[in-house]
Amino acid sequence: MNTLDALSFTQQGWEQVLAKAKRALVYLDAACAESLHWSCGSRRLLEAVGGPVCDLREFGPQAAGGGPEQPKAVFVLSCLLKGRTVETLRDILGRSHFQYCVVVTAVGHPAHLTASHLPAGAVAELEGQQPVFEQLEEKLCEWMGNMNYTAEVLHAPLLLAPVAPHLALTPAFASLFPLLPRDLKFLNSARPDKRKLGSLAEVDASTLTPELLLQIRCLVSSLSAFCEYLGVREECFSVGTLSRIIAADLANYAPAKNRRKAAAGRASVVFVDRTLDLTGAVGHHGDNLVEKMISFLPKLPGHTNDVMVNMVELTALQKKEENYTIIAPGCLAQSNDTPARALWESLLTTKHKEALMEVRRHLVEAASRENLPIKMSMGRVTPGQLTSYIQLFKKNFRAMESHCGLLQLGLATVQTLKHPLSAKWDNFLAFERLLLQSIGESSMSSVLNQLLPIIKSFSQRTNDDYNPEDLLILLVYIYSVVGEIPTGKNLDAAEEMVKVALTMAFSEEPKLSPLLQKILGCEPEINLTFQKARIAVDELFELLHDITAARSLMKQFKSVYIPGNHTHQATYKPLLKQVVEEIFNPERPDPVDIEPMSSGLTDLLKTGFSMFMKVSRPHPSDHPLLILFVVGGVTISEAKMVKDLVSSLKPGTQVIVLSTRLLKPLNIPELLFATDRLHPDIGI
Repeated sequence: MNTLDALSFTQQGWEQVLAKAKRALVYLDAACAESLHWSCGSRRLLEAVGGPVCDLREFGPQAAGGGPEQPKAVFVLSCLLKGRTVETLRDILGRSHFQYCVVVTAVGHPAHLTASHLPAGAVAELEGQQPVFEQLEEKLCEWMGNMNYTAEVLHAPLLLAPVAPHLALTPAFASLFPLLPRDLKFLNSARPDKRKLGSLAEVDASTLTPELLLQIRCLVSSLSAFCEYLGVREECFSVGTLSRIIAADLANYAPAKNRRKAAAGRASVVFVDRTLDLTGAVGHHGDNLVEKMISFLPKLPGHTNDVMVNMVELTALQKKEENYTIIAPGCLAQSNDTPARALWESLLTTKHKEALMEVRRHLVEAASRENLPIKMSMGRVTPGQLTSYIQLFKKNFRAMESHCGLLQLGLATVQTLKHPLSAKWDNFLAFERLLLQSIGESSMSSVLNQLLPIIKSFSQRTNDDYNPEDLLILLVYIYSVVGEIPTGKNLDAAEEMVKVALTMAFSEEPKLSPLLQKILGCEPEINLTFQKARIAVDELFELLHDITAARSLMKQFKSVYIPGNHTHQATYKPLLKQVVEEIFNPERPDPVDIEPMSSGLTDLLKTGFSMFMKVSRPHPSDHPLLILFVVGGVTISEAKMVKDLVSSLKPGTQVIVLSTRLLKPLNIPELLFATDRLHPDIGI
């Protein structure tokens, strides 16, 4: 089991692509490019291509076609081969001279049959056949202009972006986010002739939009392929509404039945809804350097989980902003550099100060191996000290090339330490700790009153003050950590004062960020009126009240807040920590909120037959492998916490944390206000 993990699974999938890529023009969509980025790196794919006239291109409607000297194309796609995706394929082939075309999809054929709206019986009869792929192969030849040309359509499991041995992400499902009570209104409007849904407890697969249901089936198809690679028969469990639907779909996934019978290993797959605990996602208590890198540095274009590292420091260019775009950026993923990957994995699992010392140690050792004139210094690690070590490599091209991955991580560290947001991170942490104490000692209205003085309009605030997006993060933190709150006149009055202050701050912003434009429903060039801002703020507070109700269906995991007493301060206890502790509770009580969804057995337990048969409920601690899937995103600190907890509670158990994306605090407001959560863009 130890040699089988997310990295080897993904690399095996990419080997299928590499085998087809020789002398080909390769088109990739963003999600597959991100999987490649974290598992093999683009260099491996370029080496497999080999030809000087062939390269890698982004798949899309505007993608350039292939010329007469480029007769072969490989398309690597993360989505269903339907609708817009197929239209784009047709258009690219129509303006090219290809004679050989290979299309690789990360979505298995059974999910394509589901997308074709075939009944379950017909899908079962087609087991082992691939009519959708075969029909597309004929179309590809037709679009290339000659039925004697060669076309292949195949599936390769390219679901994951393996960030570390214990953590992998699903870039194609980065937008997947759990439901909130406010979503019931839309779901009910789509079923006018049926009984209205009263709560999220009543939501099941039949009540979801077709797009969201198909997105879930694509995810389940890929997760089944991962379980097949690991050689395990999985028991599925869920915590939360959307997790329950996903877990049930995986447990009852018909194409998996035969491979489960043959599987030698066993695993527990536990899905958890992110919305049950947004505190951990927007909080600043994570003492981890990588978490700050991801939060401070600009996003790598086209990527969800990696950031840009400014490499100008290693050039002769002056450090001016206009020069930053001249040099290609560095990044955090170091898939082809073994020493740099070792450092990266160390940074993921160590605290901030220890991580800084690790970066310094790696730089010193690399400089020593290259006989560079390094001056040793002990004590506190500073940005200036690290910069001086990095600059030693500047005039030695061979050394710089040999240690390029390490230098990228070193520069990422320096830029994170020197970033203006670094000081604000500490301010956030201090204010969050203050809020935790206030929540236990006073009412919610008093907590909101503490927020009022820091809500400042653009003309009043300095760089050290909280901007509107910072305030959104703090509001989500407060409303998530308190959970359900009783309404009353005092709360209404306190919320009204905060609403007025926020409305003033929003309406006076000279330039609205993309997030604020989405929340306020206006274009950047249109003047925002006070009235329009007030309507948006009222909707924001409706959303915040939804967040307080997110755990209302829980019986055991109702709170993430531990009140203080005369010996201990009030603290936040992450929901993921509670889930893992309950899984490995030595007394092994029947899980209350961790719902088993295993195929067949669940239905048996729901009927009276379990009264007459000796049936034991499955328990998530039964198996040597735990796969914990956080639906909606996970932080670096949470993944480390889960890994460390499992090691301490049940040594010998392997844990893999999967999630839809890495999170920084600002991602949560972006996901909460996303307009396509119920209607995801699945390319059809």
